[in-house]
Amino acid sequence: MTRETVDAVVVGAGPNGLVAANALADAGWSVLLLEANPDVGGAVRHAEVTVPGFVSDLYSAFYPLAAASPVIRNLDLQDHGLTWVHAGDVLSHALPDGRSVVLSRDPQRTAASVEAFAPGDGQAWLGMFEQWRRIRDPLLDALFVPFPPVRAALSLLGRTRVRGALDLARLAMLPVRRLAQENFSGDGAALLLTGNAMHSDVPPESAGSGVMGWLLAMLGQDVGFPVPQGGAGNLAESLRRRLESRGGQVRTGARVDQVVVSGGRAVGVRCADGTAVRARHAVLADVAAPTLYRQLVGPGHLPGQFLADLDRFHWDNPTLKINWALSGPVPWRAEDARQAGTVHYGVDLDGFVDFAGDLTVGRVPRHPFVLFGQMTTTDPTRSPAGTESAWAYTHLPRQALERGDAGASPESADVLAAHVDRVEEHLETVAPGFRDRVLARDVQTPRDLSATDANLVHGAINSGTSYPHQQLVFRPTPGFGRPETPIPGLYLASASAHPGGGVHGACGWNAARAALHTAGPRHVVRRALFRTAWGRLLRP
Repeated sequence: MTRETVDAVVVGAGPNGLVAANALADAGWSVLLLEANPDVGGAVRHAEVTVPGFVSDLYSAFYPLAAASPVIRNLDLQDHGLTWVHAGDVLSHALPDGRSVVLSRDPQRTAASVEAFAPGDGQAWLGMFEQWRRIRDPLLDALFVPFPPVRAALSLLGRTRVRGALDLARLAMLPVRRLAQENFSGDGAALLLTGNAMHSDVPPESAGSGVMGWLLAMLGQDVGFPVPQGGAGNLAESLRRRLESRGGQVRTGARVDQVVVSGGRAVGVRCADGTAVRARHAVLADVAAPTLYRQLVGPGHLPGQFLADLDRFHWDNPTLKINWALSGPVPWRAEDARQAGTVHYGVDLDGFVDFAGDLTVGRVPRHPFVLFGQMTTTDPTRSPAGTESAWAYTHLPRQALERGDAGASPESADVLAAHVDRVEEHLETVAPGFRDRVLARDVQTPRDLSATDANLVHGAINSGTSYPHQQLVFRPTPGFGRPETPIPGLYLASASAHPGGGVHGACGWNAARAALHTAGPRHVVRRALFRTAWGRLLRP
């Protein structure tokens, strides 16, 4: 059996694991990053899966959170090979009658598109964007740091004053439909806000969906939905190169089977090939919370109350993804959809509610809401000139998957095939002739997603729901909203931790900072405080 010792072991080389390892290496720690797959990146990878020469992003594709994240920006990844590129427009919502509404990095263009649906809505949109610009920096700081974000909150309060802070708190609770109704008369702005809210799994009539839609729409207006030139995996590779330039080690094809706990503390890991790695200071896990605690740590090392809380962990909905190689551009009815990187289609305003209702009650939706990516439109390197590399994804109900209706068993193949056809049929209503341009198609079922990235359990792409009951101090279980765990020396660095899903790196960064702050003799008091705090919290 091979044995080695480092200051810290990071399990999982998704974006959060890569960011965590970089932060520790910057602090002078010896770091070993272990990844089960042959490549780094987790859900940030690309490959040619349709036709040679056509690059498909296998999971995530557009990265507004990465572009806005102070964590990612401060890593200077452009010095390590990362180049961001943008489509002509950020996003369009295409309707069957040929109309569309456009989100552009040019606020005036967005306002004009919204104005076409109702007079006065363009000015209202510009007012909403101006409010965003006033509070953007302290708000993003508050979102990305561990809870409670004291300094960022004070800075935010300084810009909003008490009344503005109350309005912002109310926004955090508003359903997105109500947010749109209070601010706009027509459907254009409502389609943009609601469609962006549906990038999470929070239904449009639920508390918390308003701030989700507002945040993503404002980020799109502000920084766009950029993509890494050449493929999503180039973002991960730039993080890897940066880590290695600072002395960090990356080992792929190294599956961790166990977090070793001795004397009540995480002291290292054991890999499937028998390799044992001792960690002098910390083990950081970019692993979905249920997998980390139940499989890698084991129930025997965890308090009963914590395990009971973990039983209530709420996954987000499974994802079905389709990749296409197209012989030419998508023939959208709506002219404005042709230069958008992301296109929403399949539903109108009421259709959002119907789609979310189907997912809630466990029905496979007959009218799916679909997110469509035009990758060559955004990045011409993704396929030969005059062609298009494209993808779409939609969600399936978890209940159906667990019954075997949506990809969990062989007999469900017909259900999945029918749903893929449904996605394409709806696409034909907004882009007639689309199927005539398909050279090849590759389908990634929820089971496929799980098989190629263990963190995407049953095809859940956010490592847990974004509903308010599992955010802040409730993520992943009722606690402190921080990366520290009930086991000293073990830190949760995945999207199961606050602030949750999205490629922003904050979960990994927060875990690394927590590990650094509790290492060494100067921080004995801090470690003791967290140990006793967990004890009080988990006492039955």
